[in-house]
Amino acid sequence: MGRDNSPRERQRKQLARKQSRRAPYDRILVVSEGSKTEPLYFGEIRTAYRLQTTNVTVRPSVGTAPAQVVQYAHALLVDGDRHKGIQPRAFEQVYAVFDRDNHDSYFDALQLAQSLDGRLRNDAKQSVTFRAIPSIPSFELWLLLHYEDVQSPVHRDEVMRRLKRHIRGYEKGASGVFAITHPKLNIATLRAQHLAQRFTARDDPEPYTAIVDLVTLLTTLRA
Repeated sequence: MGRDNSPRERQRKQLARKQSRRAPYDRILVVSEGSKTEPLYFGEIRTAYRLQTTNVTVRPSVGTAPAQVVQYAHALLVDGDRHKGIQPRAFEQVYAVFDRDNHDSYFDALQLAQSLDGRLRNDAKQSVTFRAIPSIPSFELWLLLHYEDVQSPVHRDEVMRRLKRHIRGYEKGASGVFAITHPKLNIATLRAQHLAQRFTARDDPEPYTAIVDLVTLLTTLRA
């Protein structure tokens, strides 16, 4: 009898090989508003900490509005994307990363992510963690916290101006940022945690970033 070489059978074998290479920690999907800055940063963490690409998937959203980021993360979880090698329901944890900026759908995105948390099931019939990872005003606040203790509202343009004093030539989409900031990761973590004790993601315009939670997760997965 000849071998079954149908597309479905090839897909099944490919999935089986991929699963055999998976590490024993959770499969995590990170979807970001930014198309370069955040994917590069989290990709650099994945490389630095030798996390399996089969366990940690980082994708930019197809839309930049916060609600679109959450919706796309939801769609990738439920439907997957075979063109990107993402199988349906192939994650235990999903994170939607977006900025406050002046987005009209910011608070809707927070609410939508909260409504999805724990209500979806993955391919192992397990409940999926689904979290928003917002920053007020922007992702760059997290980077600035490596150098300055920001405790009052600050406009995103001011964040960028001050950050460029510490990281010469910094621009959106810059590479190598995790390596540059890594020596000060502990102090940035403490500062972000201090902000979280004072403010929440809903206390606009007070400074806040949940990036610290995702970074802490990724840097301790193998611990």
